[in-house]
Amino acid sequence: MSIPNIKISLPLPSHLNLKNSSTQKASSSSSPKQENFNNLNPTQLHKAISTLNPTPNNLITSSLLLKACIRTNNSHLGKLLHHKLTDSQLSLDSVLLNSLISLYSKSGDTETALSIFQTMDVTKRDIVSYSSIISCYANNKNPLKAITMFVELLHQDRIFPNEYCLTAVIRACVKSSRFFETGLSLFGFVLKTGYFDSHVCVGCELIDMFVKSGGGDLESARKVFDRMRERNVVTWTLMITRLAQFGFYGDAIGLFLDMLVSSGYVPDRFTLTGLISMCAEIEFLRFGKELHSWVIRSGLVYDLCVGCSLVDMYAKCGLMRDSRRVFDGITGHNVMSWTAVINGYVRGGGGQEWEAMRLFSDMMVQGCVAPNCFTFSGVLKACASLPDFGFGEQIHGQTIKLGLSEIDCVGNALVSVYARSGRMECARKCFDVLFEKNLVSCSGVVDDASVIDSNLNSEQDVNRQIDFTGNGASSFTYASLLSGAACIGTIGKGEQIHAMVVKMGFGTDLSVNNALISMYSKCGNKEAALQVFNDMEDRNVITWTSIINGFAKHGFASKALELFYDMLKTGVKPNDVTYIAVLSACSHVGLIDEAWKHFTSMRDNHGIVPRMEHYACMVDLFGRSGLLSEAIEFINSMPFDADALVWRTFLGSCRVHGNTELGEHAAKMILEREPHDPATYILLSNLYASGGRWDDVAAIRKRMKQKQITKEAGCSWIEVESQVHIFHVGDTLHPKAQKIYEKLDELALKIKNVGYVPNTDFVLHDVEDEQKEQYLFQHSEKLAVAFALISTPNSKPIRVFKNLRVCGDCHSAMKYISTVTGREIVVRDANRFHHIKYGKCSCNDYW
Repeated sequence: MSIPNIKISLPLPSHLNLKNSSTQKASSSSSPKQENFNNLNPTQLHKAISTLNPTPNNLITSSLLLKACIRTNNSHLGKLLHHKLTDSQLSLDSVLLNSLISLYSKSGDTETALSIFQTMDVTKRDIVSYSSIISCYANNKNPLKAITMFVELLHQDRIFPNEYCLTAVIRACVKSSRFFETGLSLFGFVLKTGYFDSHVCVGCELIDMFVKSGGGDLESARKVFDRMRERNVVTWTLMITRLAQFGFYGDAIGLFLDMLVSSGYVPDRFTLTGLISMCAEIEFLRFGKELHSWVIRSGLVYDLCVGCSLVDMYAKCGLMRDSRRVFDGITGHNVMSWTAVINGYVRGGGGQEWEAMRLFSDMMVQGCVAPNCFTFSGVLKACASLPDFGFGEQIHGQTIKLGLSEIDCVGNALVSVYARSGRMECARKCFDVLFEKNLVSCSGVVDDASVIDSNLNSEQDVNRQIDFTGNGASSFTYASLLSGAACIGTIGKGEQIHAMVVKMGFGTDLSVNNALISMYSKCGNKEAALQVFNDMEDRNVITWTSIINGFAKHGFASKALELFYDMLKTGVKPNDVTYIAVLSACSHVGLIDEAWKHFTSMRDNHGIVPRMEHYACMVDLFGRSGLLSEAIEFINSMPFDADALVWRTFLGSCRVHGNTELGEHAAKMILEREPHDPATYILLSNLYASGGRWDDVAAIRKRMKQKQITKEAGCSWIEVESQVHIFHVGDTLHPKAQKIYEKLDELALKIKNVGYVPNTDFVLHDVEDEQKEQYLFQHSEKLAVAFALISTPNSKPIRVFKNLRVCGDCHSAMKYISTVTGREIVVRDANRFHHIKYGKCSCNDYW
């Protein structure tokens, strides 16, 4: 399948007479009969078609009914009318046949549309026929056939292209960057023939061609815009929106002001929606509020599209009260408005997830609007933050019923929610579904394409074939898969995805590379993450934040801070997430002065107002350093009420340093905010147990039982030969359980000989010391390490993942195990990474 050679020159018909080639336009005035058909409701339309008996005298009626079907997207009734016309064996005129092509084009049936076109008598084919079939291919992801059909049109003796035909073929070039050169030839053609100024739609498509196919060539797009003799509100809105989408925010606002001052056009709902969405992305609240004021003055306050963008803007700017006020003022909600407010509460965190779940329940109970994949993605994120995972299982069931569970963003959210709840087997199954659906099926397409078409003898051609068939995975797909692989720590699958990314030509895609950095970092291979980062030519704030956060989580604070300063030197402005990574890096190694400097500079130098997560990082820093009094003073000095996250962070520090009094106060503050949070009960119970207060431990466990609060089950997992093996404490279900425990007995003797002493303080049960020691050697992370030692070559690092904080005794034992075995052990727990080698850990026992 080859692209027609119209890159250098495009044949211009010698008979082309520009004065006579103007568009065949219908009369601007509609007949009374046509007006009557325009006002038909679906029931009336169905009755009119059902009772119609096509005759030569009522073909005009048939034509008007068919156009009504097209206008109302009622393809079913349109096809019924087509069958009636076919059965009548009447000779149809070009108007009816052209309408039938449009009907099947809009319903995505390109084969039937082409069949109608091809069976038309040549004398009946006119410019509308060609425009319809070219539009059919352009709108249904077949740009090559659209261009081919346009070339066929140019060789006709009696038909001349018009602005609608040119708009359609340029749109075909917009669909794929591979046709950009063809689009440039078309650009030259419309300039040469004078069609550039024939209609604003030609200029609009050219703007989109430069932006979408030309790799974001906003400079050329702007030149097209400036050269257009005639512009309307659609043209202005398109240029403003494209500037905003590609990060030229100042230019977008400037063009909007020009529109107000000099164009004579009033911004419509689409103009305002695009600008408000821009304000949401960059959190430009001041301008967003001015636009909101404009919306109120212009009477668009009740417009659903504008309302949704305002809900989203206030939510992303952290003003959920204003977001909810706009949401409550909208009448006739759609899925976008529901999703925007639900995701706003999820994004806000701090216990607002409950409100997100309540709104989702309201949405389901009302039953007027069905949730989409983005609604479910947000709700599942809320479930991951809730103590009761029963909600997550119910949501999963809903996604299966609606056929949405295998969509990338939903599947990825399912992987995350199961992994965060410790249900790694379920997380793995959800990931495997995504992996099989996307990567394996994509590989099959590659193999089939190379077998079917012997002319495709290069990888580039195979990729083209995939583009034509529409089966190629997108960059978003690969980024989603990499995120899922990172979540469950399956580096083997992550490396397979990386290989496919390179093979399919996405090796330079920014979003995919950002996902690769995150995947390698979260899977314990910081070297590979840095390699991806160093190989990237283009980097954005997400790129820098990902690599900084990676080294922060791995405990290499100096490298994380070095990268942060490099980021500032390159002129990339950090965002609030970047500062969370920086403060986390300081926290992991106790850099109090450095953390204070960055906490202050984020507001002073970059205008970023610290939010709850930043304060939690500072509380964590004080707590890790044992400065509990300073931590409580810092909490009390916060400009807003500390949420459960901050107090839970402080409670964890009280547990580490054994401060029962402050720990009890922290637990009380958490339970006032989240009365069913199991982590709080467990942390307080462990604090009591470490102090030997077994009666208090029993009282907490009884209280949990009465409230039906269950503890998250601790587990560890390890990937061996692309298979994930999951272990729980005292696990005997693994096929190699006997060999694992034999290896543990062997290791116990060896590490005791070199100085290991079991720390029974980490056994939080009221039993004898001998039994406590047995419990210690049944911990899931030790089982995972033992399995790795009997299943992997000595040259490979052992990578263990745990859903909770790693046990202190296990941490100590693994340092001794690395000494006696010579193996490097990398452990990822709920908070950070531990790189253990030759008896030393990257955390320097500060964790």
